[in-house]
Parts: sequence; C-alpha cells; structure tokens
Amino acid sequence: MAESIHILKTEVDGYLLGQGIKGVEVQISHDLIAWWNRLEGLNGLLLILCCCVTSATIHQNGYCSFYEDCGKNPEVSNGLLPARVPCLYNGPAKHLTNLQHLAKLRSVCPMLYTGDNTQACCSMKQLDSIEKSLSLSKPILSRCPSCVDNFINLHCQNTCSPNQSTFINVSRTINLNVSGAMEDVVLEFQCFYSKRFADGSYKSCENVRIPATGGFAIGAMCGKFGATLCNSQRWLDFQGDTGNGLAPLDIDFILIDNTSQVPAEIVPHDGKFWKCNEASSPTGKACSCQDCIDSCPQIEPPSLPPGPWRIGKVDALFVICALLFIFVLVCILALMTHASITSKKEKVKIPVLSPADIKCSDKLGLTTQQYLGNIFREWGTMIALYPWTVILISLVIVVILSAGMVKITLTTDPVELWSSPDSRARREKDFHDTNFSPFFRTNQMIITVQNRPSYQYKSVVFGEKTFNGILSKDILLEILDLQTRIQNIQVWSEKAQRNISIEDICYSPMKPDNPNRTDCTVNSLLQYFQNNRTRFEATANQTINGESGIVDWKDHFLYCVNSPLSFKDITELGLSCMADYGAPVFPFLAVGGYDGEEYTEAEALIVTFSLNNYARSDPKFEYVLLWEQEYLKIVQAYKKNMSRSFDFEFMAERSLEDEINRTTAEDLPIFAISYLVIFIYITLALGDYTSWKRILIDSKITLGLGGILVVILAVVSAMGFYAYLGVPSSLIILEVVPFLVLAIGADNIFIFVLEYQRDERKEDETREEQIGRVLGNVAPSMLLCSISESICFFLGALTKMPAVRTFALYAGLSVLLDFLLQISMFVALFSLDTQQGHSAHHVCNPLIPLTCPFPPQPCSCEGILMRFMRNIYAPFLLNSVVRIIMVVFLFMFFAGLYFLLHVKVGLDQQLALPKDSYMLNYFSYLYKYFEVGTPVYFVTTAGYNFSSIAGMNGVCSSVGCDNNSLTQKIQYATDFPQQSFMAISASSWLDDFIDWLNPNSRCCRLHAFGPNKGEFCPATNAISCLIKCMPQSTTGIIRPTAEDFETYLPYYLADIPTLQCPKGGLAAYADAVNKDSNGVIVASRFMAYHSVLVDSQEYTASLKVVRELAANITASMRKVPGTDPNFEVFPYSITYVFYEQYLTVVNEGLFNICVCLIPTFLVCCLLLGMDLRSGFLNLVTIIMIIVDTVGVMTLWSIDYNAVSLINLVTAVGISVEFVSHLTRSFAISTEPTRVERAKDATATMGSAVFAGVAMTNLPGVIVLYFAKAQLIQIFFFRLNLVITLLGLVHGLIFLPVLLSYFGESLLCVRNANHPRHPPIPT
Repeated sequence: MAESIHILKTEVDGYLLGQGIKGVEVQISHDLIAWWNRLEGLNGLLLILCCCVTSATIHQNGYCSFYEDCGKNPEVSNGLLPARVPCLYNGPAKHLTNLQHLAKLRSVCPMLYTGDNTQACCSMKQLDSIEKSLSLSKPILSRCPSCVDNFINLHCQNTCSPNQSTFINVSRTINLNVSGAMEDVVLEFQCFYSKRFADGSYKSCENVRIPATGGFAIGAMCGKFGATLCNSQRWLDFQGDTGNGLAPLDIDFILIDNTSQVPAEIVPHDGKFWKCNEASSPTGKACSCQDCIDSCPQIEPPSLPPGPWRIGKVDALFVICALLFIFVLVCILALMTHASITSKKEKVKIPVLSPADIKCSDKLGLTTQQYLGNIFREWGTMIALYPWTVILISLVIVVILSAGMVKITLTTDPVELWSSPDSRARREKDFHDTNFSPFFRTNQMIITVQNRPSYQYKSVVFGEKTFNGILSKDILLEILDLQTRIQNIQVWSEKAQRNISIEDICYSPMKPDNPNRTDCTVNSLLQYFQNNRTRFEATANQTINGESGIVDWKDHFLYCVNSPLSFKDITELGLSCMADYGAPVFPFLAVGGYDGEEYTEAEALIVTFSLNNYARSDPKFEYVLLWEQEYLKIVQAYKKNMSRSFDFEFMAERSLEDEINRTTAEDLPIFAISYLVIFIYITLALGDYTSWKRILIDSKITLGLGGILVVILAVVSAMGFYAYLGVPSSLIILEVVPFLVLAIGADNIFIFVLEYQRDERKEDETREEQIGRVLGNVAPSMLLCSISESICFFLGALTKMPAVRTFALYAGLSVLLDFLLQISMFVALFSLDTQQGHSAHHVCNPLIPLTCPFPPQPCSCEGILMRFMRNIYAPFLLNSVVRIIMVVFLFMFFAGLYFLLHVKVGLDQQLALPKDSYMLNYFSYLYKYFEVGTPVYFVTTAGYNFSSIAGMNGVCSSVGCDNNSLTQKIQYATDFPQQSFMAISASSWLDDFIDWLNPNSRCCRLHAFGPNKGEFCPATNAISCLIKCMPQSTTGIIRPTAEDFETYLPYYLADIPTLQCPKGGLAAYADAVNKDSNGVIVASRFMAYHSVLVDSQEYTASLKVVRELAANITASMRKVPGTDPNFEVFPYSITYVFYEQYLTVVNEGLFNICVCLIPTFLVCCLLLGMDLRSGFLNLVTIIMIIVDTVGVMTLWSIDYNAVSLINLVTAVGISVEFVSHLTRSFAISTEPTRVERAKDATATMGSAVFAGVAMTNLPGVIVLYFAKAQLIQIFFFRLNLVITLLGLVHGLIFLPVLLSYFGESLLCVRNANHPRHPPIPT
C-alpha cells in the first residue's frame, strides 16, 4: 500500500508540473488511503487526481482563496441571517472595473479601495452579505469609530482582501450543485493574524459601552466568556463560530507572535489598525473616554474619607474631653472650696436683714411669689367651693374640643411621616413622579436551597462548569410553577365589581397602555426561556470541534448570563435570551450570591414582580393593594408547605407599612397595660391608709382615676383641636403623647396632694380655703414646669420633620391643657374627695400605711418616704465628704460628651419591624445575596437645549462628546465605587438615540416609495426602507440638526428593539423623556445603580456623595450656551426621602434642644423673680442629663434619629420635672444656709419628685420591654429608662449638691407667708 501511495503521489506531481502549477504541496489524507482500498483500475486513479487538484491551494500576493457566493451553508440552519458561503477559488484577485461593484466596495470596505486599480476577492453578492452582517453588529460598536472601522476591517480583509490567500487557508470544502453546476463550496478556513494586529483591533473595542445597560458591548460579542474573560483570541473565535447566528461558516483564527511557527507560504495579516484614542480617518475623531480608557483625562482618585482625628496614637476627642474634664474639675474644686468657706461664715453669724438690704431682684422675686400665690389661692378656693360647676364646664369644653376627632386623619405613609413636604428630597420626588411615572412597586422573592450540593456540568459549548445545587432542573421547574401561579392571580375588587389581575396593574415598558400578561415585567432566571416550560426542557445535539454532546437549559443559561441582550444563543437550541416582555434580564437581577461573574455558582435566585405605583387617591391604588395582599397569602401559604424543594424569603411593596401597622396594633395592649400599671401606682401612692379595713377608701381610687382621666381628656382635646385645624395625627402620637403627659403631669398631682396631706388647717379656715391656700403654695411650681415644657414642645415644632413637628404640637398643647385641667377639674375632684372623707379620716402617709390615732385627730403626718428623705437621705447626701460625689457627675458629663461625639446617626429599616416579622429575614437575604443596590436616576429639569450640538455633547459619552458630560462624569464615579457608592454607570437615552440615528445601522430609515414615502419605517421592514435618516459622516460623529432631533426622537422612543435594530428606545426609555405641548423637553432621566448599601449610614453617605456629583454635573451643564441659569440635575432614588433627614438631623436636634432649653431657663428665671443663678443651675443640670443620655445611647446601641430626637425633646420636658420643682423649693426656702436649704428642698420636694416623676415613669417604662416592636424596645423602653434614671440621679443627687455649693446665698425671706418656716427678724 505504501508503495502504491508513493507511485500515486509521483504521478500526481508529474501531472501538476505538466500543467505548469508550481510550489503546490499535495497532501493525501487518511481518507484517500481508505478510498484507495476501494479503487479499481483507471477510474479510481482519475477520481483521486480530481480530488487532489481541487485541494491545491495557492498562497501568494494577488491571489484569492475563495470568490463569489455559492449559496447557503448546508450545515447551518438556524442563523440570524442566511448563511451564504463562498466558492473555492484559487486564482488571482479580480480587478474591479464595474463602477457599481467598485462603489459598493468603497461603501462597505473603504479601507480596500485604491482607486481605478482596486482589486478584491469578493463579488457584489458577497459585499451585500458582509453589509447585512455588519448592520447587526455595528450599532452596538458605532459609539467608537476606531472600533467600528477595525471590526469592519477584520471582515473585509477576510473576504475581500486582494492578498487573501497569503493569510487564509481553506481547510474544509464540500461539492455542491450551484446553479446547475457542481462547485466546491468553502465550509471552513483558517485565518492567520499577527497577534499585534488582533490585539490592537480587540483593544479598540474592549471598553465600548452599551448605554442602555451600562455594560460592555464586547460582552455580547465574546460568547460564553463575556466581557470579563474576553480577549482577542476569544473575541475572534466567537466571530468565526457559526453558532453565534451571524457567521456563515466556521473560521479558525490563528494568532501568530514572534515565537509561533507559521505554515509554509502563509504570511499572517499584520495590517494597520486604529487605536481607540486616535482617529481612523483624517477628518475623524477618537473614541470618547467612556468607550476608551486611553482617551480619558487623568482623573485624580477621590480622597479617602478622613480617618479618626488622633493626637499621636490616642483619639483626639478623648484627649480634648479629658483635658476639659481636668480643667473644669480644678475650677469646680476651687469654687467648691470657696463655697465651703462661705458656708462656714454663714453658720458663724446669721445676719438680720432690714428691708433696705434686700435687692430689687429679691423684692421682685418675693413679689412674684406672693402675686402668683394669691392668684392661685383665690382660684383654688373658688374651685373647691363649686366643684360640680367646674367639672361640668371642664367637660363641656373638653367635649367641644374632642368633637374634632371625627375629622382626624392618621398618617401611616412613611414618606409623609418622616419627610417634610418642603424638603429637597420631597420636592425632587414630586418633580420626578409628576414628569415620569413613580418608581414601580416591587414584589420579590429571594430563593435559596439547603442540602443541595454543587455539581459539575461538562458543556460541549462552554466546557466544564460548577453549578450550585439551586440550579437544578426540578427546583427551577417548581419555581416556574410558583411564578406562573402568582402571575395568574385573580382577586375580586368590590369597588370595581370585577376580578383584578396582574395585567391591570403591572409595569409594562413595551406596552404600557393595554398590556397582556406576558407584557408584564417579571424578572427571573426563567425569563431566559420566556417563562416557557417547553423551551426550558428543550434539548439538542451539538458537535463542536469534533466533540458531540447534548445541549440543554444549562447551556442556554450560560450563554444568556454573559449575553443577556442576545436574541439567539450560539447553541443548537437557538433560543432568545430576551424576556417575554421584550427587555433583557441582567444576571445581577436574576441570580445572587456569586463571586465576580461566576453566575453558575450563585447561591440565590431572585424573582421580581414589578407593578405600577399609583397615587393613594387613584382607584388603582386599591387594586395594587388587593393584588399584593393575595400575593402575600400565596407565598406565605407556600412557605408553610414543607414539601417544597427550596427555601425563600419574600416581600411586597406594602409589607413594610403592613408590618409597622401590625406591630403598632399588637403593641397597643402593651401601652394600655403600661397606663394601667401607672394608674394602679398613682391610686395606691396617693392613698393615706389608716387600717386594712379602709384600704379601698384610703387608696384614693377616685383621685387616681381622676388623674388618669385628666391626662386622657387633655390628649383627646388636643387631638380634636388640631383635627379642626387639619393637622394630621399618627400612631406614634397615640402611643407616646398620653404616656408623656402622664409622666409629666403625675408629679403635679403628687405635689398638690402631698402638700395638702402635710398641711395643717389654720384656725378659722374652711376646707375650701385650705385647698386654695395649698394650691397657692404649689401651683407656681406646677406653672413653672408646665409652661416651660409647653413652650419647649411648641418651639420644637419649628423642626421640618413632620413626625417630630406634629408630635411637638400635640405634646405642647396636651401638657398645657393637662395643667389647666389639673388646676381646675382635678382640684374639683380632689375637693369632692376630701369632702367625702373629711369626717371619716385624716390624710396620712401616701406610700406606706401608718398608724395614727383612731378616730383620727387633726395632725400633720409625714410619710415614711419624706421622713427618710429628711432624716437620713438629705443629711447623708449633703455631708461634706459625700458631696464630693459631684466629681463623679462631672466625669459622667465629659464621658457622655465624648460618647455623644461618637453616636451613630440613622435608623436601619429593620428596627421599624417586630422581631417576628418575615421582613427581617428578607432584609438579611437582600444584603447577603444582592450584587447591586437601588437604582438612582439623574433627573434633568427644564431649561436645557438637548437638540443643539453643544447640548448633546454636554450629555452624551460617545465619540465627539465632552469629557465632562453628564454621563461621562457618572462613569468616572463608578470607577471608584467605594467612595461614590455607584456600581453601574447611567443608561443614556441620548447616546442610544445618536446610535439609533447612525446610518451604519438599520434603525432609522425612511420609506423610499409607496404611499408612506419619506416617512419613518421600522427596521423589520426590508423592502421599501431604503433611505437613511442621517447621511454618512466623514468624522464619525453623528449629530442631528435641531429639526431632525425633534422629528426622529418620538420615533426612537416608540421603536421596539429587534434583532435588526437592538437600539430601539421603547423598552429602556419609553418614559425617560417628558416633553411639553410644544415638544420642548422639560424633564429627562438617566438611570444608574448604587452599590449594595447595608445600613442607614451607607444610605446617607451615598445620598450626600451623589448630590455632590449631581451639583458638579449641573455646574458643567449650565456652561453650555443657551442653558437656563435655573437648570438643575438632581439624583433621585426611592430611599432618599427617608434618609435625607440624617443629613440634617444633628443640626435639627441641636436646634430643637436649644430652643427647648432657652425658654426653660427664661421661664424659670421669670417665675423665680429674675433669679438668674437658680435658672442657670437648673439649665446646667438639664444639659447634663441630655448629654449623658446621648452618651448612653452610644454605649447601648441606640442610634440618633428622628425617633431619638422625639425622646430627647421629651427628655428635656421630663428633666424639667426632675429639677425645676426642687430648684424652686430651694429658692423659696427660708433656711439660713445653702446646705440647710438644699436639705430642706430635698426632703420636702425630693420625695414628691421621686414618687411623682420617677416612680410614675419607671413602672410604665419597664412594661414597654415586652413590646414586640424593636422600635418600641430600643427607642422607648431603653431610651426612656435611661432618661428616667439619669433624671432621677441628677435631680436627687447632683442638683442638691450643686445647690448646696452654688445656690443663692442671700438670707432673706422669699415668702413671708411660707407655712412651715418662721420669718427671719427684720
């Protein structure tokens, strides 16, 4: 056999030489050897000779390897275009003399045109095929002229180069009947490129963007590798793969570098290419920065956020606070020493003051006390004389005010609660929602799987891949069934009197007016199969490079996650990746929990149902709520189904509000129990017990109930009053304000009742007069606290936060009305109570039963608490040694100041939910598995001329655009995601509009004939659409005139993206542009994506950064000629209205607390007769309580936010109760020294403060621990507990010591008629 083959080769060589063919190497394949065994005689020899002649190839300049169109490739049946293949041709290149042929070459492959001497290896038919093929690819590359020209050059060199044979080697042919004659048709060839040429061409296209997605165009042109793993070899391999739907035959690209061996006579093509930062023609322009990194100016990376301020290695704030503490400590110790010396001098000799020795301020104080005392004495006497009349009048007034409750409106919308209508975020939200549809409502499931190991899948197309267990066929089919069930929801609407389905309310960008079910936006992995079970289960046989196998859903998934914009995959399945509603599904919206771009290793699947967001006044808003309610029922029931194969967490747009309202309703009993506990305590504490037999009478149930009733009536009256005025209320007001008013008002009740219990009736004094006199003694103190607190709250209403403002308004009026009802209705009830029990018993200790003579005689009894305060606690506290405890409080203050500076600002939305809420698990999944954050729109207002060339250049990011344009600056930001919190650059309707107009694409064309001549025709029409909308540009820059801009923009926005024109704007930009009646653009938006944001601090920081970016863009665009000075670009995201408050909440809080403290100081000074020192000490103590409270917030993980601010404003009011009564008691005390006056004030008023403020608050606060809502537990239980305890220790420990050192020292009579202290001789 070997000899026969040798003889055959010799004979063939001789034959070829005889024909004058030189330099041809004839290779005889193993197939020929097999054929030889079957050959007989001369006929076999002639057959072999014909095969050998056909396989002879010439490789030299001026020769072609193939020429002319030889029909369709019989091996390709599912291409996007007809797979036309060339005829084998080993001959010289054709000299183009036909002018039409020459013009066609110059149009399609201008780089090969050399004038009249032009030669080429392609016919007219081949040029038509190239043009059609390029028309599908050029639109996504046209943003970068260098890239487009390099891409065209690749195809033109392969098909038309006159030196084609030097770098092309035909490797496989087939003999077919072409037009009645048998021809050898090329099915596969080798293409040899220099690596320099291939790399240069690839790099020019590497960074070209797709504005609609923010991704890279190369990702759709590199098959399974996507943009991340793509390189020149893989890019070219995809171009030469018939599986891509465009390649008519297989091309084996072989890249040659300096070390590679090249087959004999092959010269790798090493022609010219254009870098992306250089023009491809003398009149052309380089690619823009967004599409070419080398075109970008040098961008300084944003500076990193400053680290902690340090002095050496120590926190600078700690050092400063420590130094301040030492300095203030030294000063305080010096003042304390001086005060002690002064106090000793006071004890040596008590001077007797004459009236002339009393200062004007002291006289004013004495006069004020006497004046207020007389007014309240007369008032109290009148109330005690006519109790029923007063109660009736009070009830009438209360009923009139409370009647407004029928008009009350409860605000439950979180936006209305926490975002001011005048805030920037609300104005921007309103502008966005007015000009565009509101951001759609999201209903979402995040699906995971347990105990499903990963597995290996060897794809004949993509190689071996690791698939996570969740990507299993049975699980995906089960998800598809659930998804289909949800899509088929039908829910009855009473108002509409019909069933509501998803198509009534869904977000449908392609068909917004009358969508079908498949037009609704449902994003999931199953959309890669158009939610079609048959397509998902389809399989096909595929052979690649001699390796055969079966392709199925996994191969299609692998392709789509890398090329989501593809209308057809490269497998034999030939399926589209586009969703059934006509838009792409980007992998980061369908899968989660993967590293890099390893989508097959995703740990979670994401299913999202997007619904339209309607105004609450719109009837369709109810439809949406009904559908979402049914959706929640289905998924909740499915989650309880233990036979399901996967686990999942879910949410609906209404979920957050539903859960907050649910927990609020569930916690109302907790608040009711809290009030009940307080009521029981007040009832028991107000009693004066004489025996166990009289416990029900002595317990003062009537007074306890009256005190609670007064609070309720005050709150209801305030709510009714504001309802008349149209001021909305909220659930937080219903829960907190009664609690606050009760806590603040209870001490007034205790002070009044305890003062009466300790008082002795004077001779010839009636019971009514005694009540009046007791009220005259204590009412000024009650007035001091109540007025201070009311003004404090009313001034707190100056804040811009709606929830804080309404709370402050309701609280301020409630406290004021509570005071008025206490000095009227409660005094009347007290008069009736004393009238009933006067003949039966005498008042004794309010806390512990006390043995008194029975039947009781008129006596003055002190309870155990007051005796403890007077005999034990006050002397111990004000001992000269113990008073050094003031240093401890000073340390607490500066420690609190240090921790105050480190308090976290914000409120994580999880804290608004109860611990048993399903939303907590959803948020956990969200932060764990999502790869991008929330969308953010950059919105432009009116006043910018988009139709001018300068206007377009100031926005776009393709060739010819400004390097500081809107989209380019957003792109710069995404290069630094850690600082900018931007993950994906903005999609740009203007960039895609320019690409859509590009004459290189088939998108914008006009009818050339027929009844619609001159009118726009869609890309799917191939018959009469012969006129391009825009002429070819020699610079590569496409800019329409203002007239063309206005003419074609509506067509673009209504154009459906198709295979022939993927740039159609309907899917991505249907509502991105808003025009007025004159066609002027008054608003437009560009959508980008934040990076994943996990807490309120990151949400707030992202808002701050993106606003700075938008301000920078605004400044640049205002420089464009013709731009209105008021034009603005602002960012909008659905979260901004909630997190904007944290940009200003610190300043808001300082303002609110300061405006609360100022009237507290002023009122205290005024009502104490201009006693500035007492007012100042009062103020210092309150400030210390607030600072220490915020410091503890840091230690106890209580973030600072609007809810905290409400409690801190409340803390000012409660602190007033803890300190002001005792300060006034000290100021009016007639004891000779500061220490004695401090002891007297602590004994007489400290007991009332402890029993009436601390012990009223603590039981109710402790009950709140059992609330389900984390918001209640953290911001009401923890914070109110801290406020109460700090107020208690400052009011009963720090303040007496402070007064004993620095209180007023003048030894004069503040109140000559004080019942318990004899006047000092004058």
